[in-house]
Amino acid sequence: MIKKILVGFSLVLATGAWAQQGTATPYSFYGIGDVKYGGTNGYKAMGGTSVYSDSIHLNLQNPASFGKLQSTTFSIGATAKFYNFKSNQQSDAVKRQTIDYIAIGLPIKSNKLGVTFGLQPQTNVGYKVTGLETNENSKTTTYSYNGNGGVNRVFIGTGYEVINNLRLGIDASYNFGNTTNDVSVWIKNTGNDVGLSTQTVEKRRVDYKGFSYRLSALYEGKVKKYDWQASVTYSPETKWNTDNLTKRQTWDIYNPGQMVDETTISDLDLKVINPQQMSLGAGFGKERKWFVAGQFTYIENSKLASSTNTTNKASFEDTKRYTIGGFYIPKYNSFTSYFNKIVYRAGFRYENTGLVLNNQAINDYAFTGGLGLPVKGYTNLNVGFEYGQRGTSSNGLIKENYFSVSVGFSLNDLWFKRRKYE
Repeated sequence: MIKKILVGFSLVLATGAWAQQGTATPYSFYGIGDVKYGGTNGYKAMGGTSVYSDSIHLNLQNPASFGKLQSTTFSIGATAKFYNFKSNQQSDAVKRQTIDYIAIGLPIKSNKLGVTFGLQPQTNVGYKVTGLETNENSKTTTYSYNGNGGVNRVFIGTGYEVINNLRLGIDASYNFGNTTNDVSVWIKNTGNDVGLSTQTVEKRRVDYKGFSYRLSALYEGKVKKYDWQASVTYSPETKWNTDNLTKRQTWDIYNPGQMVDETTISDLDLKVINPQQMSLGAGFGKERKWFVAGQFTYIENSKLASSTNTTNKASFEDTKRYTIGGFYIPKYNSFTSYFNKIVYRAGFRYENTGLVLNNQAINDYAFTGGLGLPVKGYTNLNVGFEYGQRGTSSNGLIKENYFSVSVGFSLNDLWFKRRKYE
């Protein structure tokens, strides 16, 4: 098992995936970036629900589930995402790849007390937008927006069964990283067929650091021949420290590489709000056969308006996310058909992202699906798919259609089982 983990970490370090852009959406300019799904790829394939928990998979969005672990579990996941952007004037296609998470779960006391720790991206910034704008006076301006970076989190959490079928959990994260946003503007035509000889460039870098916490409760019950689970998670509002460095530069258009002027503005130890959020979910099914769950998530994103990247055309509102999803296993212990042991997953997600541009709410929805492929013992290869749409091409905005393919490994082994014979 330890060899497999070392190989997994080596692959991550070799690819340098943490340094890659994890998104291509222009909407990642706002706030602290494009907030990534925080669970494993198996749960993402079920619409992103985090209600269901078992003893061999890590449910990173519900720390109470860590108390169900019965074997040491190592999970790693990655995603390739393909975007198609469309505005009133043009369209474009972009693709991105990123590591989603690395996590290890340890059953301190099997099916009673567990601990999980790991590393994953929290948000991503990654976009490049160029354009040409002409007003009624024939003034023509070229502009370019370019953003990179993101915030990562390193976390540790624990779950414990306090009474039969009721588990409580908590995790704590240290969040760190930086984002850069560059804006270039050049007046190509002042309206008299004359262009300015200089171009203005603003480069802004923001470094983030701070803690966040999550509490959760998970209850399991049985009604006749059906099993059911219900969960609640809550993350209180926290404030992160930020260091802001802005450089405003003037460049000579006709002498590339020659800077005319530069002004530096430094704002240290400013606070940014990481808003509170709560999720409620419930589902039912039959053990090792099928399960269906629904979940509602509320995030107080309206508080982002006074603390993060924005413009006079942007505002924030509270986010409401609705998800439904589940899985089906024809026959988990089949000896005659491999396909009967596959876990078939599907789901749907809809949310208002909390971002409002030009008085237009930016909504996001997606259909998901996936397969859990048994490899050896309780080890699984989880493959997921997602097709969705965000935004709109009306009101001068950009509509993005996206399709992603996710791959995740869940490797299981027994580390702390006491030997019967020495």
